Amino acid sequence: MAEPGRPQRASQGIAGTWPTGRTASAGGFVPAGFGRWPAIVETLGEWARAEAGAGRLFPWVPVAFGCGIALYFAADHEPVLWVTIATAVVLALGAILLRRSRWFAPAIMIAAVAAGFAAATWRTARIAHDVLTKPLYSVSLSGFVETRDIRERTDRFVLRVTAMEAQRSDVKLERVRLSVRKGTAPDVGSFVQLKARLMPPLSPLRPGSYDFSRDMFFQGIGASGFAMGAINVAAPPVSGGLQLRYAAIMQGLRDAIDARIRATLDGDNRAIATALLTGRRDAITTPVNDAMFISGLGHVLSISGYHMAVVAGVVFFAVRALLALIPGLAVGFPIKKWSAAAALVASAFYLLLSGAEVATQRSFFMTAVVLIAVIVDRRAITFRTLAVAALIVLAVAPEALVHPSFQMSFAATLGLVAMVQIGMPNLLASPDHSVTARIALWGGREIAMLFMASMIAGLATTPYAAFHFHRVTPYGVLANLGAMPVVSALVMPAGLLGLLAAPFGLDGVFWWLMGIGIDWMILVTRWVAALPGAVGHVGAFGTAPLIAASLGLILMGLLRTPLRWSGAFVLVAATVWGLSVRQPDILIAGDGQNVAVRGRDEQLHLIRMKKDNFLLKEWLAADADPRDAASASLGDGVSCDDAGCVTPLADGRMVALALRVDALVDDCSRAALVVTARPAPPDCIAMVVDRPRLASQGALALTRRGDGFAIVSVRARGANRPWSPAAAGDGDFEGTLMPRSATPRAKDATPSEADLQAEE
Repeated sequence: MAEPGRPQRASQGIAGTWPTGRTASAGGFVPAGFGRWPAIVETLGEWARAEAGAGRLFPWVPVAFGCGIALYFAADHEPVLWVTIATAVVLALGAILLRRSRWFAPAIMIAAVAAGFAAATWRTARIAHDVLTKPLYSVSLSGFVETRDIRERTDRFVLRVTAMEAQRSDVKLERVRLSVRKGTAPDVGSFVQLKARLMPPLSPLRPGSYDFSRDMFFQGIGASGFAMGAINVAAPPVSGGLQLRYAAIMQGLRDAIDARIRATLDGDNRAIATALLTGRRDAITTPVNDAMFISGLGHVLSISGYHMAVVAGVVFFAVRALLALIPGLAVGFPIKKWSAAAALVASAFYLLLSGAEVATQRSFFMTAVVLIAVIVDRRAITFRTLAVAALIVLAVAPEALVHPSFQMSFAATLGLVAMVQIGMPNLLASPDHSVTARIALWGGREIAMLFMASMIAGLATTPYAAFHFHRVTPYGVLANLGAMPVVSALVMPAGLLGLLAAPFGLDGVFWWLMGIGIDWMILVTRWVAALPGAVGHVGAFGTAPLIAASLGLILMGLLRTPLRWSGAFVLVAATVWGLSVRQPDILIAGDGQNVAVRGRDEQLHLIRMKKDNFLLKEWLAADADPRDAASASLGDGVSCDDAGCVTPLADGRMVALALRVDALVDDCSRAALVVTARPAPPDCIAMVVDRPRLASQGALALTRRGDGFAIVSVRARGANRPWSPAAAGDGDFEGTLMPRSATPRAKDATPSEADLQAEE
């Protein structure tokens, strides 16, 4: 009989000895906590279904579109245009047919990938033009000046070529970019005749670095160089067209604005003021420019979302305030929508004035979508807004995907939009008790918002800054907190008022106010840049960790359920991956004139036959080396004479850079690796990197593998792209270098004359 107060059991006996709440199958023991897994799986399923809900998938469409563009740039040779377009059309039709099926989401994503691949292929085919592959000397050029840059030491302009004559070459280029002595660049729109030395577009300086030739190709530029002698302005044989007239008008407007600013400001103040209003930032001196980027304020110099938002915001609130002064308009008409329309017009003018770079285009499209949403009474700041802006930019210019300005701009914007969608409403809520109210009245809420925005934007752009510039800015939040309020409240509004007052001759006071704010910004940036540890050096880590980091940021930004924290794990894994990448032991320039060898001290030692500070800065930055190009320690352990140079590896083996043919015989017998810009003799027993390999593969990075080296090159085997065409007769080189065994020479069988006479 059961005891009072004790729960009854359905059955007694042996079965009653098992602990309650646990079950086991006859096949074995079930671990504790097994019953939690169904609940965990169900929770994950609920989160996944929520992420796939109505309106949640659209922001992923530009991500898939961008993946297609990335696949295009990863191809070894140019895809067939009609095949890519047909594939995209077929997949898009298939997605439409599956619109009521559960397979619609993956179908539309696959179609978006194909569409991005096709868009990039079509863009390349549409702007296809010749690219110079070998240097040309004393080339006669005639054409129209399309753009002009005023830089610190030299000026530069882009020439649309109408006639070209070169000895021993029949190549015809459409556009070239030429450097000239400061103050001698011709006006935009003028027709000029000159002689120039032309060089192929700059290839990557090391494997994995930025491809300047690709950038120039999509700008329509086939070569760069410098003018030789005088530049003659002549009457054009044909009209330059409406596009050239527009470029001349906008350049004249930029020059007029710069002249008005120059009347009040000078030096870096004038250069920064001009950069903020017209986008021309090449005149900023190197120390200030470096300090801006080291302190994390470099984004101020590139017209992007911040500048566009300030312009649109100032115009919007100014117009709305003026219209509100008229009672009849304020009551009976939608002045908010009128103000948004005025801000849209001002933003479009600012886009054209600043030169419409990629970051500025993205900013304008984003701002335009927000303002149009205000006009049509829709919510403005959403992931859908960002997705529309991204799709527009990538559809118009697919090459923007691989540009650092696009990557950093959209990463920062994604982080800020996510902050608005997830956390900002709490900050914007009205205070519900007196302490919070007093803090808000004193600006605490605004300071907190600025701090959060700076921190999130800085963290979101860190992977791309580390990848492209090999540095991070640990004090970026401090610099932004110190400088950005002044830039927002004084510098940019004063600049806009200066533009409005310039036609009336009343702009001087506004440029003066702008200069005061810029003085403060320069003071803050120099102070932050001088702090200990202001520069965090990061070694090159390749595209794979960057892709993983991008995935982590996208997951954290677009997902709304707790699944978004999976992006944090991906980011951590990408960080560990990037920091664990081994740096190469030898770097060889594409022309074979510079070689960097890692010695016993784990630092690079330079064999330099040609002065190229730009190359050396890139190599040192990619190696996380804080030394500059003028450091005397770069030459430690390097021995040189007229025939070449040698320096030891960490294991004591010698690397030789041979300059003359007679030096190759000695180097081949004594060095482990011989680098030469000449063809090496076939019987050289050392490992060799010579002219045929360099001409075929470009710059090389060598990493020790046993007694040999693994090779990573700028141009992969079989690669042939429009911006980096394969040279005729390129050889097929292996991806490794291994020591050769000495081949015994055949003995001379000719008998001596004495032996012959003795036998006779």
